[in-house]
Amino acid sequence: MLNDGLSRRAAIIGGVRIPFARAHGAYARCSNQDMMTATLRSLVERYELGGQRLGDVSLGAVIKHSRDYNLARESVLGSGLAPETPAFDLQRACGTSLSGCVQIANKIALGQIEAGIGAGVDTVSDAPIVYPDEYRQILLESFRGRSLGARLKPWLRLRPRHFKPQLPGVEEPRTGLSMGQSTELTAKEWHLTREEQDELALASHQRAHAAYEQGFYQDLVVPFQGLDRDNNIRPDSSLEKLGKLKPAFDRSGSGTMTAGNSTPLTDGSASVLLASEEWARERSLPVQAWLTHSRVAAVDFVDKEGLLMAPAYAVSEMLAAADLGLQDFDFYEIHEAFAAQTLSTLKAWESTEFCRERLGRDEPLGSIDRSKLNVVGGSIAIGHPFAATGARIVGTLAKLLASKGSGRGLISVCTAGGMGVTAILEAA
Repeated sequence: MLNDGLSRRAAIIGGVRIPFARAHGAYARCSNQDMMTATLRSLVERYELGGQRLGDVSLGAVIKHSRDYNLARESVLGSGLAPETPAFDLQRACGTSLSGCVQIANKIALGQIEAGIGAGVDTVSDAPIVYPDEYRQILLESFRGRSLGARLKPWLRLRPRHFKPQLPGVEEPRTGLSMGQSTELTAKEWHLTREEQDELALASHQRAHAAYEQGFYQDLVVPFQGLDRDNNIRPDSSLEKLGKLKPAFDRSGSGTMTAGNSTPLTDGSASVLLASEEWARERSLPVQAWLTHSRVAAVDFVDKEGLLMAPAYAVSEMLAAADLGLQDFDFYEIHEAFAAQTLSTLKAWESTEFCRERLGRDEPLGSIDRSKLNVVGGSIAIGHPFAATGARIVGTLAKLLASKGSGRGLISVCTAGGMGVTAILEAA
């Protein structure tokens, strides 16, 4: 049996992360393990966990070297936690660390563990560089050779083209389209204007900057490599400046998505400490929030649906399970992969046709109060290290709920491969 049939509440104690940095900048010489270890060490110091054994640690990265096959465990071994703390890697594209938090919460709820960490990290600056398969086959055949001649013969096929490196791509294997190109199609389907996308992007920068100035991130973000705050935030941004940027994914004249209303390539890591209520009480650690619900969904993005529309489905299913309406929230943390993605999701929930035909609902989910959306900045301003974003959002939302002292918040994260990960947090 997994438990005795009585599930427990999973508490979020708090989150810690390093500043998110634009790729090929401040963290250009840092590996995933460097960043993840630094973040975990800061979490351990924050909550005085040095030498303690936790039940499990769940984390991962989207872009990783083969040397990082055991990234979670290696990062834990350098974190200050007891070496007996187990850990495992997982990967669900941009939903990685939210999925990690949910897995740890489920283990707590089932009574399998008392406390654990959900986390994520990604670096574009230290991306693995590989060479064509033909070159790899030459190397492998040479290695397998049983004689000098057999080891030398494969090299006769070596050509200059074999030395052209292949960098990690962002194209979907099934469609050949990048995430940006795919979202341009969605933006056109939902008739999104350039202006409304730029407005959402500007709000993201303004709110993130204001949150830093007001000290909101002081205990969430720890200095690393000379940075003490996310370095993509543009406090001097304006609609006029955003309006001058050229379309980045559709240059035919009808494109509306630019570098300004899309997330930048980013390096960084984030972590969240979760526990049972009893474990937290024994250590006099205040509970910030409870992780109460979660759903994942996937869509047929090849033939039927937009690549990043799965959260629209996952949220609908989650609300039904929780017996809640879309308006029953104090905060909405919707990952801004692109302003167009966030806006298309909101429009889908407002659409009678979409909700009836796609979600099986008699009425639309309706609109949300935009003043409650990404209130301390979103991914467009803060940045998006793929696997770290979910943990960033969980830590942020838990603090918002703890500061308010009541209410609930909704998390929605789209991912590559046409998937979505969602969750509900409630104030403790």
